[in-house]
Amino acid sequence: MIEYRIEADTAGMRLDKHLRKRLPNVPVSHLFKMIRTKKVRVNGKRAQPEQLLAEGDVLTIRGDEQQLTADDRPKSDRPTPPPPPVDPSRLVILREDDWLMAVDKPSGMAVHTGSGITGGTLVDYVRAYLGPKAVRNDFAASPAHRLDRETSGVILVAKRRPAMVHFTEVFTHGHSKKRYLTLVKGKMPRDSGVIDLPLSEHQQTAESKARRGVNMQEALTRWKVVKQSGDAALLSCSIETGRTHQIRRHLAAIGHPVAGDKKYGDFAFNRDVRARWGLKRLFLHAERIEFPHPEGGGRVAVEAPLPPELRDVLKRAALVP
Repeated sequence: MIEYRIEADTAGMRLDKHLRKRLPNVPVSHLFKMIRTKKVRVNGKRAQPEQLLAEGDVLTIRGDEQQLTADDRPKSDRPTPPPPPVDPSRLVILREDDWLMAVDKPSGMAVHTGSGITGGTLVDYVRAYLGPKAVRNDFAASPAHRLDRETSGVILVAKRRPAMVHFTEVFTHGHSKKRYLTLVKGKMPRDSGVIDLPLSEHQQTAESKARRGVNMQEALTRWKVVKQSGDAALLSCSIETGRTHQIRRHLAAIGHPVAGDKKYGDFAFNRDVRARWGLKRLFLHAERIEFPHPEGGGRVAVEAPLPPELRDVLKRAALVP
């Protein structure tokens, strides 16, 4: 955990901007998630991204200090990495305006850099596409939420800081609607259902677990059968909470793991599906997201079509014409 007092030269700065300067190696979307999940507190109280810091405020940041501050030198003292070798024309843009982009992320593309991932991320493609417009008023365009690396589909990118603040509120208070398509093992017991099962916090530190035990978080997934065959089902899923790997963990918990899931899935089923239907990736696709627009709050819906490789699998499995 990191805890310190705000000095006079920092007073008046927005919390989100201060965190970006204090923790330059932490992705912007993760900083906003930390604020949203109460891992960042000011004077012991829940913080807001846009709140102004005052001299004497005590800022508390939950997490592993060594990981969060792995390189805390000023940006001017750190070597500048070469531009990522990406072709922005590969980016599939579903919607774009002055506030946001909605991108159809392919399977295999990571959203951010991380362990073993140094480039070719969605962030790299977005910023290469936007060029000089990627940074506005010291804010770099960043994904407003996450998708697993192997999950395809629609993901929102905030192009301006007010948009990121807006989306943080949207996802915190459940004002968005997300719908996914997935292929799962087995025959479903009925046409639709709800999985209301708490999940352990995915990013909880070992120190935190030792001190207070495993932190369980509420999680709710609604599913509906789109098409059923003898040994697999195509489901439409919507989530009312945004826990890490939520759909994959929930479906595995009720005995219907996602096809192609190497972490929570049924390995024999995965081998069989690959051999019979040619599935070479996780069958999970973020099909649709609905949300209030940052400017004016009007409802917006964006959809990403099912990728050709997944539609081919469904054809071989006789789940679509």
